[in-house]
Amino acid sequence: MLRWIRQQLGVDPPHQSDTRTIYVANRFPQNGHYVPQRFADNRIISSKYTIWNFVPKNLFEQFRRIANFYFLIIFLVQLMIDTPTSPVTSGLPLFFVITVTAIKQGYEDWLRHKADNEVNGAPVFVVRSGSLVQTRSKNIRVGDIVRVAKDETFPADLALLSSDRADGTCHITTASLDGETNLKTHYSVAETSVCQSVSQLEALQAVVECQQPDADLYRFVGRITVTQDEEEIVRPLGQESLLLRGARLKNTKEIFGVAIYTGMESKMALNYKCKSQKRSAVEKSMNTFLIIYLGILLFEAILSTILKYAWQAENKWDEPFYNQKTEQERNSSPILKFISDFLAFLVLYNFIIPISLYVTVEMQKFLGSFFIGWDLDLYHEESDQKAQVNTSDLNEELGQVEYVFTDKTGTLTENEMHFRECSINGVKYREVNGKLVPEGMNDDSPDGCTPQLIGEELLFLKAVSLCHTVQISYDQPDDLGGGGDPFSHANGFSSNNMEYYASSPDEKALVEAAKRIGVAFTRCSGETMEIRTFGKSEKYKLLHLLEFDADRRRMSVILQTPSGGKVLFTKGAESAVLPFTTSGEIEKTRLHVDEFALKGLRTLVVACRHFSPEEYADVDKHLSTARTALQQREEKLQEAFNYIERDLQLLGATGVEDKLQDKVQETIEALRLAGIKVWVLTGDKHETAVSVSLSCGHFHRTMNILELLQQRSDNDCAEQLRRLARRINEDHVIQHGLVVDGASLSLALREHEKLFMEVCKNCSAVLCCRMAPLQKAKVVRLWKTSPEKPITLAIGDGANDVSMIQEAHVGIGIMGKEGRQAVRNSDYAIARFKFLAKLLLVHGHFYYIRIATLVQYFFYKNVCFITPQFLYQFFCLFSQQTLYDSVYLTLYNICFTSLPILVYSLFEQLVHPHVLQNKPGLYRDISKNSLLSFRTFLYWTLLGFCHAFIFFFGSYILMGEDTSLMGNGQMFGNWTFGTLVFTVMVITVTLKLALETHFWTWMNHFVTWGSIAFYFIFSLFYGGIIWPFLHTQDMYFVFVQLLSSGSAWFAIIIIIITCLFPDVVKKVFYRHLQPTSTQKSQMYSNHVAIGDDFIALQPLSRAKSQLGKISLYRPPRRRPSAVWSPCAATNTGRAAAPAWPASWSR
Repeated sequence: MLRWIRQQLGVDPPHQSDTRTIYVANRFPQNGHYVPQRFADNRIISSKYTIWNFVPKNLFEQFRRIANFYFLIIFLVQLMIDTPTSPVTSGLPLFFVITVTAIKQGYEDWLRHKADNEVNGAPVFVVRSGSLVQTRSKNIRVGDIVRVAKDETFPADLALLSSDRADGTCHITTASLDGETNLKTHYSVAETSVCQSVSQLEALQAVVECQQPDADLYRFVGRITVTQDEEEIVRPLGQESLLLRGARLKNTKEIFGVAIYTGMESKMALNYKCKSQKRSAVEKSMNTFLIIYLGILLFEAILSTILKYAWQAENKWDEPFYNQKTEQERNSSPILKFISDFLAFLVLYNFIIPISLYVTVEMQKFLGSFFIGWDLDLYHEESDQKAQVNTSDLNEELGQVEYVFTDKTGTLTENEMHFRECSINGVKYREVNGKLVPEGMNDDSPDGCTPQLIGEELLFLKAVSLCHTVQISYDQPDDLGGGGDPFSHANGFSSNNMEYYASSPDEKALVEAAKRIGVAFTRCSGETMEIRTFGKSEKYKLLHLLEFDADRRRMSVILQTPSGGKVLFTKGAESAVLPFTTSGEIEKTRLHVDEFALKGLRTLVVACRHFSPEEYADVDKHLSTARTALQQREEKLQEAFNYIERDLQLLGATGVEDKLQDKVQETIEALRLAGIKVWVLTGDKHETAVSVSLSCGHFHRTMNILELLQQRSDNDCAEQLRRLARRINEDHVIQHGLVVDGASLSLALREHEKLFMEVCKNCSAVLCCRMAPLQKAKVVRLWKTSPEKPITLAIGDGANDVSMIQEAHVGIGIMGKEGRQAVRNSDYAIARFKFLAKLLLVHGHFYYIRIATLVQYFFYKNVCFITPQFLYQFFCLFSQQTLYDSVYLTLYNICFTSLPILVYSLFEQLVHPHVLQNKPGLYRDISKNSLLSFRTFLYWTLLGFCHAFIFFFGSYILMGEDTSLMGNGQMFGNWTFGTLVFTVMVITVTLKLALETHFWTWMNHFVTWGSIAFYFIFSLFYGGIIWPFLHTQDMYFVFVQLLSSGSAWFAIIIIIITCLFPDVVKKVFYRHLQPTSTQKSQMYSNHVAIGDDFIALQPLSRAKSQLGKISLYRPPRRRPSAVWSPCAATNTGRAAAPAWPASWSR
């Protein structure tokens, strides 16, 4: 138990050494000196709380919030000293907020516990005591041999021992880990692959040594020592031998594997890392306003305390005849009395700090986030994917974005590759009807006649067909007999029914192109790779695979040819291959690669190297030494790869097209009109990147393109930056675009950061090419921390985009073809780049306006609430007498005024969504946090003070001295006066919100008028009954008396009109004389909203006939631009809306 506690506290980690030793089947040495290592169990724990620590841990987290901690202090002060209000007035709202938040967090954690129990309790089969035993997943221990059947997920990280296949391989899919749906082949070592039965596995004597667990999904270093006939055989284990927890077994009947990493030490669990907490600009403004209001509170409390003692300087007020002091009060310390009075005033005015603001904001964000997922315009029908929200804390930040940093491949493009051109031995070819045609020649060969490629062309196609990691899936044909081409079957499967699966879409496109041309990759079984060259089968033996990595930017295979020779095929980026070539048409190929890039094609260079027997023996030795190393294996492998991949013969290059996504150009243009600058950060070479930027509208044809490329030194980089700055200043009329490569960017950021930022700020668009993933994050961080501190958004689809997605204020993942790592690490996820326009221009606009008004309104209504309490002290000798009843103090923020602002913050729409999308310039109206600027904050605060003065003095003038308002001549008392002020206040602040509401739904009407009605009903019920559990009931019959007075009703109406009439006049005045662009658009949106609602309620035939009538609302001499996006009101509306008349162009 003590050890478990130490582990939970992190002072006793389960393992200490750099490596772990695992005895297969837990067959430990029998000598007495062996001390077994301690490993984690196989339980997955994603929950945050347990039944024992929920209360203390949750309370600790909640009281870290300043407002909650402040109200706790106030509550404790009320308990310790004699204060004018009951502790219930602070305790009950605090209890309500804490309870609601705890229930929400507890429920979310209960769901996590439920999911954990389902995973941990899943049935699994392990080999124990010579038999196959069924147990639960959580009971798997490191060293257990686990059996996994087809289509089952791996319950822990397993090292593959054997499978039902003779070669000991298996196929898996890692879609749940990285989103890649392609089949991946994993291998077992030859010594264990023969152990395919339980009895053989029970007799297996093997020890696995490997690294301690880390979060890298694509890295595993280990070795297995198998003892056979008292001889120890050592074999390396790499990533190809590790079956990750969460991956699924495919196309294999069953496998056996030994558990290497279990539970929270598995690679999947280690990737459950907590992202850094992002805070929105609204939340930062809210905290600033809270501090200002805390200052107002302290000022009012100190001023009231000083005035109390100034007033009591006269004896007649210090100790009047009707309130004589006790002996203890006369002898008490003046300092303690001053502190006590200060704390009492602090308690009296404490409601100026809105405690319920936090819980309302949380509810608004949580409930409001569902609208993104429900938006049918953000649903992608082809992939059946809807937008998803991973964090709701940043909804309003979508309306404040100033910079968008986007990846290119898979984000702006489809990541669907199509082979277009190639260069072989210095000659350009293109594919026409499944044939390679040299440049300048037409396809005039007769149909059915396939040209026989020879020499370099054939070697190039063989290299393309063999240098890859593509997997093949066969579909069994219905009838293998009955004629047909006798050579069209490979191992009983038709080559026409083959489907290729690849982790890289480029590889798949190239292998498919080679197959169309006549060199088909037909089989990969263990170490054998088979191709069919124009009908003739050739078998190659795969000797070594030199995997692709981001540093080398190339991959290679070493093969044994059918004639027995050894050959290396390499393909990769031209900058990673051409420097290592010594023969071939290098310069011509380089020119062709640049031409392909200018056309926007993705380029790869292909080369080869033939080994003599002595050279191959040396290469094999280098690779074997590097792969069996336990320490610094990656570095040694890199050295070995670089040693092998040299003295290459250049074969040619390929050009593959990546199609642009739909409406990318329109989306980028809309973002530009909204005042958002778009940066493209890509790893492609600059010619390809510039071509795509031009085609997608990121760069305009009329734009002056500036270049900061291939800078070799700091001085050269600085001089080039100064030249660019002078060009921009000399020609400031034309728009400029900047192209930067990764190497030059590193130099620019090292010494000349300010100069580089100055150049970038004056450019309309920036393109960064040849970027490493960490460089992308560095660029985002540079602008995020610049003096202007703009709000940044990063969007990408691949694992290489995760760092910039996490670095930006808002991270958006594209549900693309490069896996799900970007989606998992993002704040929001969408299926296509085009959806970004609506996400920002519509949802971002709405969320920001809603929450900005919510925050300002909360402070306004609390100023209205507490200021009369402060003014009342001037009329009661600062005796700390409360103006309102304790129940009213408690329920004001919880019941009487809470629901209208919550519903407003969920449904408000200043402008119709269609207008926002078609007038992107409206996004500028809310930029720079304009609705939460200090000027706006000051307006709402002063408005609150003005209304509070009118509430108090309006009621006071009406109920001045010698004024009888009852029919029987009876005078009103202080509780009636306070209730009158409170009644006027509740109605006024509710109607003030109604004036701010532009988009009325039945729910707005229900909560607005319902809140006022509820206040009246509650007050009549509360004051009309003698409640036995209340020790005093000051409010008995007070409200009934107040409502029975016609003068009181007259006062209520007059005061409300006095408060709200100037607001109405101001709105009308500004709307007609100084309207904003948003207000100008509202009349259009009203027409659109009427049309939408009207059409959505009609039958389809009638709706179509009504569509044309809406065009009557168009201004004269304006032509329509783009078609309205579909109306989501009803299915009928969605069916009719594609024919919707257009918005008006700017």
